Amino acid sequence: MSAAPPTVLTVTELTAGIRATLERAFSEVWVEGEVSNLRIPSSGHVYFSLNDQDSQIRAVLFRRFAAALPFHVENGLTVLAKGRVSVYEPRGDYQLLLEYLEPKGIGALQVAFEQLKKRFDQEGLFDPARKRPLPFFPRRVGVITSGTGAALHDIVTVVHRRCPVTRLRVFPVSVQGPGAAQQIADAVELANQHADLDVLIVGRGGGSWEDLWSFNEEAVVRAIAGSRIPVISAVGHEIDFTLSDFAADYRAPTPSAAAESVSPVLVDLIEDVRDKHSRLTQAMRGTFRFHRNQVKLALHVLPVPSQILQRQVQRVDELSFRLGSGIRSMLAAVRPRLDALIAGLQRIGPGQSWQRGSLVLPQLLQRLSRAMPWVLTGKRQQLRTVASTLDTLSPLAILSRGYSILETSPGGTIVKDAQSVRVGDRIHARLAEGRLSCLVEQTEQQS
Repeated sequence: MSAAPPTVLTVTELTAGIRATLERAFSEVWVEGEVSNLRIPSSGHVYFSLNDQDSQIRAVLFRRFAAALPFHVENGLTVLAKGRVSVYEPRGDYQLLLEYLEPKGIGALQVAFEQLKKRFDQEGLFDPARKRPLPFFPRRVGVITSGTGAALHDIVTVVHRRCPVTRLRVFPVSVQGPGAAQQIADAVELANQHADLDVLIVGRGGGSWEDLWSFNEEAVVRAIAGSRIPVISAVGHEIDFTLSDFAADYRAPTPSAAAESVSPVLVDLIEDVRDKHSRLTQAMRGTFRFHRNQVKLALHVLPVPSQILQRQVQRVDELSFRLGSGIRSMLAAVRPRLDALIAGLQRIGPGQSWQRGSLVLPQLLQRLSRAMPWVLTGKRQQLRTVASTLDTLSPLAILSRGYSILETSPGGTIVKDAQSVRVGDRIHARLAEGRLSCLVEQTEQQS
């Protein structure tokens, strides 16, 4: 009896059978390995190999599964992969078709946090030079948080207690769960459209790493970094850090601390202003007192205007006398020579007298004519100088600037202080032009 002929399979049939067997036997497996040979083409699918010390296996993470991961797959990353074993028939290679990845030893969110932090830091979003100082006394504060959470209650309570005049504008958003990150980012952009807001508080109360994750999302970080209004990040408790903290202008450890940073204690500010006002008033009074004493000292040192006038009048009289005396002396010196000349003419004959007189007399008259203008010019210049000095120091010049001289009567005693007159007295004011008769209604003494 002849043996039955062997069943001959095509390559495709064999490969299909192997694939079916592998997929039934390994329909769900978890594999640990290190990522290598990573490729991500334009299709969005992720191709790589999983390696250990002795072996490797090809793996594929299709686009819809890759998009759900909170982190990016990188070469050298040790992961736990979940999927099924299959065969890529065109090449006859067996491979893992993966549905889920997570980093080994640390959570996927932690890996995503580090990856995003590194990328944003390289872009300069966390540069300290970008951060702006908070306003000293903000009048209007925007608050982006849950409308029903404890964080909003804490912020409102602290601000109202410390600075009741500060106004809050609340932008309620979801702070966790799907879509929360986009709501927060949209609220930051909406708040920037309000020109009256001085500062923004973006945050929430405490929670798990997953609960706080919305404040690590790229949309939120970029919205905070691009805000025109200074932003305070107040997420979770003091030990919690999010990427929003690094992008904001100021990080507050809690929402209550954020409220304190934007609300100075109004009572303390008022007391400080009062103290500064008092010190300023005292300083101004001291300055006025000093200058008043300087004026009083100057009044005691400077001579009385009437005395200045008397001295200058006496000086003018003296110069006038010297001028007249000088002219008389000069004429007295010339007269003997003229008398001698006349006597000599009389002793000689009329013809000779006329002839010699006609020669000498014109010469003397010419010399006299030249000397007189020179003498008069010098004396005139001296008179102008004295007159100019007198005009400068004259009380009339002082009066022309708006001052007046008070007298008990026209030409009487000059009134120098308020003690020298009484209410009801009539005094006379000498002005630059004219006089005034005044009745004293009130007197005050300078302290």
